[in-house]
Amino acid sequence: MTEAEFIAALRRLPLHPGALGLGDDAARLGGFVVTTDTLVEGVHFLPDDPAGDVAWKAVAVNLSDLAAKGAVPEGILLNYPLSDDGWDRAFVAGLEACLAVLDCPLLGGDTVSLPAGASRVVTVTAFGRDATAPARSGAQAGDHLWVTGCIGDAGAGLALAQAGEGPAALLAAYRRPRPRLAEGRALAPVAHAMMDVSDGLLIDAWRMAAASGLAVTIALDRVPLSAAYRAYAGDDPLRAATAGDDYQLLCALPPEERPTGMATCVGSFAEGRGLSLTRHGAPVAVPERLGFEHRA
Repeated sequence: MTEAEFIAALRRLPLHPGALGLGDDAARLGGFVVTTDTLVEGVHFLPDDPAGDVAWKAVAVNLSDLAAKGAVPEGILLNYPLSDDGWDRAFVAGLEACLAVLDCPLLGGDTVSLPAGASRVVTVTAFGRDATAPARSGAQAGDHLWVTGCIGDAGAGLALAQAGEGPAALLAAYRRPRPRLAEGRALAPVAHAMMDVSDGLLIDAWRMAAASGLAVTIALDRVPLSAAYRAYAGDDPLRAATAGDDYQLLCALPPEERPTGMATCVGSFAEGRGLSLTRHGAPVAVPERLGFEHRA
């Protein structure tokens, strides 16, 4: 089954009202917003990625979902497989650093023993409060599509990590992403829809448009690329826009809202369905692969 097929099957099960129809990255429970993410060795991190970086990323990807809700982190739960003593200690050190920097305490969790030869699987569940952002399904025709930060750095960082070397800034974007919590709280009150960019700008913009029952157009020449990315990959926004792990925020804003300096306008929503691309005003073919998707 594909990820979409599996989620469609889950929607036939009894759902809590706070599940929001499984159409968002977080659930609502009382006054809290709740999200969970799992990192699998060989899928979400490399076997030779430093344990401290894996700990950081496990927390950060969850807090990115809270950022997309405009929420303030309340705490996390950790499910962790004990394995090699040195790796475990380095993981705890990375976790301590991440929780201190991102101001998010540990609530508890669970530990298990990892069988010899098995891949590591780390799961974090995060709780946030004071969430003010709407779901990804609230975009309106005429809204502009904005994205924070730069796109493609983490994808370039992954390629460099696989090669064994590269610019520190790109490696850090892949291994130690920074959830856009402050930007999320600033954008949430004026956004019609918001989500984070985890699987790629194109696929996540398409998901927002599909959830909202709209079409979306992205201008590739407006996709923000860092100097480090350009030095590594050149002026290739399509490659950047289909890479994952950016953990920037994607939001639909009414035309009168212009958060210049905090985000970049990369497109717009209209009546209809699907994704279309342009570059310098000319149509660009939509690639077969829009971003990362889980498959069985």
